[in-house]
Amino acid sequence: MNVVDIIFSLPAFALAVVLISASPGPAMALILRRAALRGFSGAVPTVLGLEAGLYVWALLASAGIASLVAASEVAYLVLRVVGGVFLLYLGIKAWRSAWPGRRGGEPVEVPLPAAGPGSSWWKAFGEGAVVMLANPKIAAFMIAFYPQFVPADRPLFATTAMLAAFQVALEIVLYLGLAAVVGRAGAWFRRPAIRRRLDAVSGTVLLALGVRMVAEGR
Repeated sequence: MNVVDIIFSLPAFALAVVLISASPGPAMALILRRAALRGFSGAVPTVLGLEAGLYVWALLASAGIASLVAASEVAYLVLRVVGGVFLLYLGIKAWRSAWPGRRGGEPVEVPLPAAGPGSSWWKAFGEGAVVMLANPKIAAFMIAFYPQFVPADRPLFATTAMLAAFQVALEIVLYLGLAAVVGRAGAWFRRPAIRRRLDAVSGTVLLALGVRMVAEGR
């Protein structure tokens, strides 16, 4: 199989990526909450952080390291606990922001800081990267998914890196498109009552995902 054959296999690869990206999970929960509360620009670092983590896992899979992680009971457990605890932290933080303070029994609105190139940008990027890197199921997914599209006569690392770059580019377009749609209704989402409900719902989802990641096995 030559490069032309790989190119002809890209539509099937792209379809698989779209279907996988559309599935609910921590990444989708983070992007939706960030886009709703911070708008399109606020969701950009979260998306980039998630995709950076995904690309790192792809390279680790092609180098054989992801296989070692998936095969090691200790490494898999450590990553699962770290990832689950981090999701629990994000869920608790969302719940706390649902009721930031009260004055005379009435909720007090705490304005959200604007997203920018400073610490808040890198914090959002880091949250996305950690959520992706601390998920051992991504390692198991990578070592099962990419070999289906890497021909036996092609270099594993280079071909996987190319396919992963294509996946990252495609997911960035999809996720930023979703963020743009959600961000257009940002003014409605940022109403105090709506924002509190959104924080409560997204916090509950993140808590549930964190508990599931910690509790479930392979």
